[in-house]
Amino acid sequence: MTTALRTGVWKRLISCIAQICIAAPLMFTSACSLPSLKGRSVSSAYIDTDKTPLGRAIAPKLAGQEENISGIQLLFDPYEALAARILLAQAAERSIDAQYYIWHGDISGTLLFEALYKAAERGVRVRLLLDDNGTQGIDRLLAALNAHPNIEIRLFNPFLHRNARWFGFLTDFPRLNRRMHNKLYVVDNQAAIVGGRNIGDEYFDVPVQTAFIDADLLGIGPVVRESSRDFDRYWASRSAYPAELILPAAREEDIENLHVQALGYESNPAAGMYIQALKGSGAVRRLLDNTLEWHWAPVRMISDPPAKGLGKAKSEDMLPAKLFYLAGMPEKSMEMVTPYFVPRKKDITRLTKLAGQGTKVHILTNSLMATDVPLVHSGYVGSRKPLLKAGISLYEWRHQMPKHFMVHRKGLGQSSSSSLHAKTFAIDGKFLFVGSFNYDPRSIRLNTECGFIIHSEEMASLVEETFLLTIPYSAYEVHLSPEGSLYWLERREDGGLIRHDKEPYTSWWQRLGVDFFSLLPIKWLL
Repeated sequence: MTTALRTGVWKRLISCIAQICIAAPLMFTSACSLPSLKGRSVSSAYIDTDKTPLGRAIAPKLAGQEENISGIQLLFDPYEALAARILLAQAAERSIDAQYYIWHGDISGTLLFEALYKAAERGVRVRLLLDDNGTQGIDRLLAALNAHPNIEIRLFNPFLHRNARWFGFLTDFPRLNRRMHNKLYVVDNQAAIVGGRNIGDEYFDVPVQTAFIDADLLGIGPVVRESSRDFDRYWASRSAYPAELILPAAREEDIENLHVQALGYESNPAAGMYIQALKGSGAVRRLLDNTLEWHWAPVRMISDPPAKGLGKAKSEDMLPAKLFYLAGMPEKSMEMVTPYFVPRKKDITRLTKLAGQGTKVHILTNSLMATDVPLVHSGYVGSRKPLLKAGISLYEWRHQMPKHFMVHRKGLGQSSSSSLHAKTFAIDGKFLFVGSFNYDPRSIRLNTECGFIIHSEEMASLVEETFLLTIPYSAYEVHLSPEGSLYWLERREDGGLIRHDKEPYTSWWQRLGVDFFSLLPIKWLL
């Protein structure tokens, strides 16, 4: 397990231990006060960007389209997904607005930081909004970047104890337990990327022991303006604190270190596939030369209100309510891809009711060996039997990268194992959602989330086809025996089947750990 993955496990574990062990009075008081937001600068997205290079490249494609129609491209290949962000930064003329849950100081994080800095040097305004739970180890670099006159960084729900964040959980748990899980990248208010990827090597397979299987969407048209407005409301929210109020004083040598490190990474063989993707004919290059073919459809940006980060949002204003308001409740089919699947009792009731009404429900999540957070798996295991009894199809992603999958994903193969990280819902073969939302209590009630919902039979059918053609060879099919026991079927490339009567390729102590945590009253935190 990589350092990043271990960090994710400990974050979840610390949160849960805090809930179980800390006395109630301590949970609802804060030992330290956050700085005042009085005098915080005010800014909003630029709207006069039609004459930028991106604006001029996109205009011919938008000409003749209906007012509510946007163009969408799926960014599935990890190297192209990283290259798209870098190339958009290189093409930027007016603004870059980036909003992320995690940003690592590794190869991909450093190269993208360098691209943002170079854009700022050209006069581009850069606004970077980061959830403070994912900024460990880069305080100095963030302070140095924030010192640039064209770069402004804000931290969402920041920790005041920079080197002992666990102490923050102990003293200010209700606030710090709520995180901004959004992933959004908008350039010149002309092009936007949303999806499941944070900024870190495991999300772009550059290279790591375990690669996250993920998906982003690149959009143009009206949905980009919606995305900018959404960024603005988070930027102006009561949870977004200017970095200079939280971080140490900036040092010039930290920017020099960034340049040196980025230069070294650019010549590092580990970044070879990314460099190749930068030079190739990816989506952004084809966008700029007007040769990219788009999927045209009505697209909406949906998200939670920023007030959810303070526990002050209404259920009807949250992302799940908006998703089913726009798409309607499934009647014929629902395909769900979620790395962390922790259904509550009422969710199980709702899903079994759908299946009982004749709706075909297919769910793909991680197996125990594939998940990067085994603690979350403990909140899922108890739901399998009732869901299977209701006729719902369950699949669990394998930890080993399937051979056909590596061929399908151009250039993939540096990582020896994989973990599902994409978050996708297809409803009735008509609507497709791609974003940051997991089907778990944390995404539903605690974290803020965002994504695009697309009214397109063509794009929704991609998920349906994946469940029919690809997933059976990339995941275990979970079944219930006549005796009421679970078993897993592993389809081989040669058409053969392997039956597993225990969680595939796990040890007894791994299963024991999951069984133990499944007994604790922590499900609402997972």
